[in-house]
Amino acid sequence: MIKQHIAVIGAGIAGLSCATALQNAGYSVDLFDKGRGIGGRLSTRRNDLWQCDHGAQYFTARHPDFIVQVEQWLETGVISAWEPSLQVYQDGTWSSPQGSLKRYVGIPGMSAPARAMAQALAVQTSTTIQSMAYTPEGWQLTSTEHGLLPKHYSKIVFAIPPIQVAAILGTHSKAISAVTDSIIMQPCWTVMMQFDAQLNLPFDAAFINTGPLSWVARNSSKPSRKGQESWVMHATPSWTLAHLEDKSEEIGPLLIEAFQALGGPQPATWSAHRWRYASSDTSIAIGAVFDAHTGIGLCGDWLNGGRVEGAWLSGQALAHDIG
Repeated sequence: MIKQHIAVIGAGIAGLSCATALQNAGYSVDLFDKGRGIGGRLSTRRNDLWQCDHGAQYFTARHPDFIVQVEQWLETGVISAWEPSLQVYQDGTWSSPQGSLKRYVGIPGMSAPARAMAQALAVQTSTTIQSMAYTPEGWQLTSTEHGLLPKHYSKIVFAIPPIQVAAILGTHSKAISAVTDSIIMQPCWTVMMQFDAQLNLPFDAAFINTGPLSWVARNSSKPSRKGQESWVMHATPSWTLAHLEDKSEEIGPLLIEAFQALGGPQPATWSAHRWRYASSDTSIAIGAVFDAHTGIGLCGDWLNGGRVEGAWLSGQALAHDIG
């Protein structure tokens, strides 16, 4: 017997994780995402010549529950281990990172595990939820593309950045607003570069602790990647914030110059993408938030350490709280 109808707004890993757990518990769940695809920052930009993961670069697994999920993804072939030649750069000095974390990537692109989770769920993409209203039959949602949606929901799950939650939530839950108003999200400029030949650099990926960059990686070194030699760069949050409203054509040359300072050449082609709400304070470990009085909940990596694992665990925690 179906318990209740629940709407999940946001089809990233947190929303998909929560929806899966809720559906397994007997709820009827509808997911909505404003994008054309799913996966949130588990995303890949591609064309006929190349592909490049421009959001989350990899993920790790520490929690026993998430390790079980990772093992299932490995068995079904939607992820694989990635073992890059990894370096750390700081003040002109290169070194090897400490520790021996196992890193995983989706195959053939980062969104693969999200797509696998979505197969068993009712997901409606290209649907931008803009408002919610309570009626005697329950919560009803309105989207930009489709207007007032016909279903009524007993509960609403937000799995999107806090500022986007606030825009939809309005004054419906003081408890939820108190959380979203307290979180400051950090942006990230990303540049994807393509080259006509494989680069002869002494690393496949590097954490950069000097200058405007925080990360560079040879996307082509990941398993099952096809096409041209492709690299991705992430700028630091502080540098991105200082250049937040710059045009993408202005961002590329600045970050490519920083890449050249690390020994890289000028790319054949490049493109830039701005993640306006890329990350939160990694020390935040709320997990998930549920206002039982209104039936409104929050989950996301921004509530739980900022990693893919944190997003998945946040979704599971909120489903448990809903019961």
